[in-house]
Amino acid sequence: MARRSRVDEVVDGLFDDIIAQQLTAEQALPSEAELGERFDVSRVTVREAIKTLQARGVVRVESGRGSFVQPLARWTSLSAVLAATSAGADASAAEQLIELRRIFETGAAALAAERAQDTEVDAIEADLASMREAHRADDLDAFVAADLSFHDRILSASRNPFLRVMFAPLTEVLSERRAQTSRVRVIQEHAIAEHERVLEAIRSGDADAARRAMDGHMQQTLDDLRQHVLRAGD
Repeated sequence: MARRSRVDEVVDGLFDDIIAQQLTAEQALPSEAELGERFDVSRVTVREAIKTLQARGVVRVESGRGSFVQPLARWTSLSAVLAATSAGADASAAEQLIELRRIFETGAAALAAERAQDTEVDAIEADLASMREAHRADDLDAFVAADLSFHDRILSASRNPFLRVMFAPLTEVLSERRAQTSRVRVIQEHAIAEHERVLEAIRSGDADAARRAMDGHMQQTLDDLRQHVLRAGD
């Protein structure tokens, strides 16, 4: 167990260097001896750490040449990609996250319109009411929590367990992004209006309307991100 913990320390240390751009794509990692000295571990521990990063697609090992950082596009671990893209205010990553949400959530809304039970729709409506109250009270944490719950309930109401399982790794980064964007009061106002349209479509049982409403919500989210968050950071 102790040696496993030391391996994790090396993995985390190297990954932090990559996230911080201290080690960049196609750059060679320090030698095993250098890493062993830095982390005060054996070469065996260093090799195990590099194997772990290799399994995640973060690092590739070339026989006779060493180990190199892979470009982000080649990483195979979703959690690693999310950690990298949520580490900073990367405009392209923020927009790509909305693209991914669009793929998942428009379909989930359509399924929820067809499959949601009345009690589930009532719970979604309760989350919307909580968003309104949090907005009035200027309670950012409560607003974000209710927003996330609203979308999670729609995923559940889709009756497709694969959607929730595949979407689960996004939860932490979505929470961070929501907290960032929802600080802007006008974005909260837009979100409430868009959520009202999504709820109405789901309650009507019209799958196409629910898909369109969620797609409209995603577009408004993207527009708000560009106008009020990314532009503000220029």
